[in-house]
Amino acid sequence: MESENRVVAVVTGANRGIGFEVCRQLSQLNITTILTSRDEDKGKRAADDLKSSGAEVIFHQLDVADPASINRFKEFVSDNFKRCDILVNNAGVFIDRGVSILELPEEMLMETLEINFLGALRMCQAFLPMMQDQGYGRVVNVSSSMGSISRMGAASAAYKLSKLLVNGMTRIISAEVKQENIKINTMSPGWVRSDMGGPNALKTLAEGADTIIWLATLPENGSSGGFFEERSKASW
Repeated sequence: MESENRVVAVVTGANRGIGFEVCRQLSQLNITTILTSRDEDKGKRAADDLKSSGAEVIFHQLDVADPASINRFKEFVSDNFKRCDILVNNAGVFIDRGVSILELPEEMLMETLEINFLGALRMCQAFLPMMQDQGYGRVVNVSSSMGSISRMGAASAAYKLSKLLVNGMTRIISAEVKQENIKINTMSPGWVRSDMGGPNALKTLAEGADTIIWLATLPENGSSGGFFEERSKASW
């Protein structure tokens, strides 16, 4: 399974929606793509769907809320590929839609932060050292315009705060690796027709994935530490 000369990408939360589409597009670029999912059966089916169309996709179970699961996955990547060139932190939940912050149950807040923020942070802590060792890396943290403090309004505070933290984490990590050929950015895919976005959303999955693919394949002079929408810098 080892792939010495191929670019290797990891995509979290990829059994459906934007993550699935990102895997499809990355594989079309001749990138060995590891599709991960918390639910093993759903992840295997998603990977099989992509492989049936000729995509080079490998499935591995991963729960970003479980540090032990991340450690097992890191060992799998290290043992089989010895590298990770691209990390797309896409796994996320939105379970407090419309809930007032004054009525937000603490357990709902903690579950959201555990997956959306701590999951992305743990993945960065696991795979950035590998990127540093190999002298190359591209990290894309999937955020939301709802995590923009300049555009933040009422309700859905758990989701909004989790994405605000993802944006801040991106800035901090970018500053820490600025002397290396590692680009880490955060982005909003916009309102996308997915299970999370619903059927009335304005963008297709392909349109929602476009900026992710762009950031995942930035050249050496590409931006780092930015927040992007539709390949343009967005307001924090």
